[in-house]
Amino acid sequence: MSTDTLNSLVLASVTIFGAVFTAFSVAFVIWTYNDMKARSRDPLAQIAAAILVGLLNIFGLIIYIMLRPRETLADAYERSLEEEALLQEIEDKPACPGCGRPTKHEWQVCPFCHTKLKKACVACHQMLELSWNLCPYCATPQLAAGEAEAITAGSGKRRSSTPAPSRAQSPYDVGEYEPRPPSRAQPKVQNENLEWVDDNNY
Repeated sequence: MSTDTLNSLVLASVTIFGAVFTAFSVAFVIWTYNDMKARSRDPLAQIAAAILVGLLNIFGLIIYIMLRPRETLADAYERSLEEEALLQEIEDKPACPGCGRPTKHEWQVCPFCHTKLKKACVACHQMLELSWNLCPYCATPQLAAGEAEAITAGSGKRRSSTPAPSRAQSPYDVGEYEPRPPSRAQPKVQNENLEWVDDNNY
């Protein structure tokens, strides 16, 4: 093999190696810039990473891989969405204030400890919060706890205990809801719906 042929082969090998090395160097820089752009919004960090790989080549790439952020912006966004969904699910899931066990929105009483969770509307019977004084479904004002039942029970007792007016009744009976004046032969009947207050509490 002549000297000219050997020189030609060496020159061709060096040219090919230089071209491949240059291509890989440019590819390293481009890949580093794009990877840093996907992991950080800071333009200075993106340019600094590309310059580091451009100057040190493969060694700069190794250093960049060791120091780059662990997750991309897309991964961080998906993780934040998952955490937000989990927190929303935890907040939306009701729990019994008495025993702490999970309950459902349509439950009126806790089946475990019998704690009252909600109340029914006096008009449309929708489940309402205990602190609500107005029904948001039918706009009906809500009575205090036990007041509606007391009124209903008292009305039924008064209607059932009051006799129907007739001509033979005493002239004192002027209406259905007006009580008859007490007499000596007939003692007074106390109303069972009255709430008595103990003086010891004051």
